[in-house]
Amino acid sequence: MSNAHAVDIGLGQMILKRAELTPDNRAITFEGHTQTFDQLADRIRRMASVLKKGGICRGDRVGYIGLNHPVFLEVLYACCCLGAIFVPLNFRLTVPEVRFIANDAGIHTLLADDTLMPLVDQARDELVCRRYLAIESSGSGWESLELALQTVNGVAGSERVAADDVAFIMYTSGTTGLPKGAMLTHGNIFWNTVNTVFGEDNVQSATLTCAPLFHIGGLNVTTLLSLFKGVEVVLHRSFDAGQVLIDIQRYSISTMFGAPTMFLMMAQHDAFNSTDLSSIESVIVGGAPVPVPLIETYGARGISFCQGYGLTETAPFASILASRLAMIKIGSAGCPPLFSDLKIVDFDNQPLPSGERGEVCIKGPNVMKGYWNRPDATAEAIDDMGWFHSGDIGYIDDQGFLFLCDRVKDMIISGGENIYPAEVESILYAHSAIVEVAVIGVPSEKWGESVAAVVVLVPESELNLEDLRNFAGEKLARYKLPSELYRVDLLPRNPAGKVQKFILKEQFL
Repeated sequence: MSNAHAVDIGLGQMILKRAELTPDNRAITFEGHTQTFDQLADRIRRMASVLKKGGICRGDRVGYIGLNHPVFLEVLYACCCLGAIFVPLNFRLTVPEVRFIANDAGIHTLLADDTLMPLVDQARDELVCRRYLAIESSGSGWESLELALQTVNGVAGSERVAADDVAFIMYTSGTTGLPKGAMLTHGNIFWNTVNTVFGEDNVQSATLTCAPLFHIGGLNVTTLLSLFKGVEVVLHRSFDAGQVLIDIQRYSISTMFGAPTMFLMMAQHDAFNSTDLSSIESVIVGGAPVPVPLIETYGARGISFCQGYGLTETAPFASILASRLAMIKIGSAGCPPLFSDLKIVDFDNQPLPSGERGEVCIKGPNVMKGYWNRPDATAEAIDDMGWFHSGDIGYIDDQGFLFLCDRVKDMIISGGENIYPAEVESILYAHSAIVEVAVIGVPSEKWGESVAAVVVLVPESELNLEDLRNFAGEKLARYKLPSELYRVDLLPRNPAGKVQKFILKEQFL
């Protein structure tokens, strides 16, 4: 097929076409105000005009830093209409991190909400950005976005883009070193949407988005999928368990995406038992396996969990566990979706048989184009055959279901045995004195490495190494038991909430 006849799967064209098909459908509801698809399309066209007038051309980068807000999605689609690249920034970043990402991506125009403008102002003198837009109010050196929108006519339509053109650069919060910008193309987003629809598609009446949109999970599990389908997105600025329960009942929510912790907080809320949850088809969860008691709590309310595994680099779904299998394949992350493949390889990149642990590799049209300005990191992550090496350790059982064990970088090798910290941590977490725990490898003259547990304790509680070993010894082989115990007040985390084990190793070695 010649390129002239290729189907345009650009995000800009798709949302404008959706608005033509269902102009009066509810598109985004935010803090009591609802936009129809027609109103959303008008905002996107005018947003594209504002960006274009300010000098944004095809391939230029536009950044957004702030809590969840309809403007996030409007700017994303406006960039796609221009062939520009959208760069969402984590709102938990520090000033040096904002400076690094803004300059690494070469952001031309940066939008911020009222809560993040002061942070950006601290870095302004060192940023390459040429234009600053305030999405709510305005401030010194900030243009008012709303005033700018009132002075323009909307663009006529969307620029044609190729499937391989970059739509977003999403920075991964590397647990070591500086973050890397994953280049996700229009094709990546389209094929993730197709994979999801052919996997478990429960978006019927409305979806609720309270996970951060700057994360691939918050953005691309149900949010963009729903808008493409003409389904309402009820958008929350941030997660609040009580408000989520109120809005599930108010808007007849059929699905939402979240981390297990979010669903746990909802289940522990006073209003959980009295809230009508009958509209929910299933809830989609990622980031960690769902504990069985939580599956049972929601199961008693007729709600099933659809679990999945994915990364920013895979846009995100690499595997999906259908909700009907939640209690049958406990602990599994599911199977690869229709248009993606998975395999497990050893350290020589040779495929391993079912049941053997190795690195999880993913291949498919959902795998990123590469890392922005990092050909070295791209070559390290994507091999010559197009397989993306995740850095996660797992195995595939004889029925083709993926089980995750840990990160390659975190694996401990003690006396020739491979020890997966996540396995040890899951046992230690059950100790009544432990609030949080991280397991790291420490040098051992005898074994090469041995296991150390770094714990945050319940206030006023005591714990010694012997007690901990006795507790864990019932469920773990002796070589997996901690031989050292360290207490801390807080585990160091990166802006995405992941424990930074390299900091713990520096601290205790």
